[in-house]
Amino acid sequence: MYLTRLLLDPRSAQVRRDLGSPYEMHRTLVRAFVAEDGQTPPRFLWRLEPQMLWGSPPVVLVQSGHRADWGVLQALRSYLKTEPETKQLDAVQLFPNGQRCRFRLLANPTVSRAGKRLGLVGDDAQLAWLGRQGQRCGFTLESAQVTASDVLHVRKARADKDPISLQRVCFEGVLRVADAVQLKDALVSGIGPGKAFGCGLLSLARV
Repeated sequence: MYLTRLLLDPRSAQVRRDLGSPYEMHRTLVRAFVAEDGQTPPRFLWRLEPQMLWGSPPVVLVQSGHRADWGVLQALRSYLKTEPETKQLDAVQLFPNGQRCRFRLLANPTVSRAGKRLGLVGDDAQLAWLGRQGQRCGFTLESAQVTASDVLHVRKARADKDPISLQRVCFEGVLRVADAVQLKDALVSGIGPGKAFGCGLLSLARV
């Protein structure tokens, strides 16, 4: 598993476009995983990090099972401020059973009703959803809070396509690993829907 930190240059018109549209950001990131147009990219997850300081450069995290060719983005004029920082991780070794970890997850918590997927509203419902994901994904929550919540409206490139509305929630807290193999699968596959729009990437740091 590869984790890459990209520091973007907001002076770039393309960066500003991508920051304003997760759909466009995903299209740009895909270019690092395909050799030619039309090729199906491997699964990867990404997240635009919250800006901690006013005026700090935007940071995008990208996680994948395949090594990306970030030279494609480096070739874009003024897109990146620095060289991409990539490290390879062994999730089972880093996060064994019983390990406590701080976590951050930007997710699209939903429930299916009458064949439709609906976004969950309210901290209680959203945290309950996260607890259910933990049971499925090999972790238990020791503490968790909703640090941000909004509704993303995405219009795709084709004018005849209806806009997509996505409930986004940022969760942060502390979890404990219950099943390291299940957790690894969740780290690779992502948690919840909306992955192409920057949701699903679970970030962990050992306590």
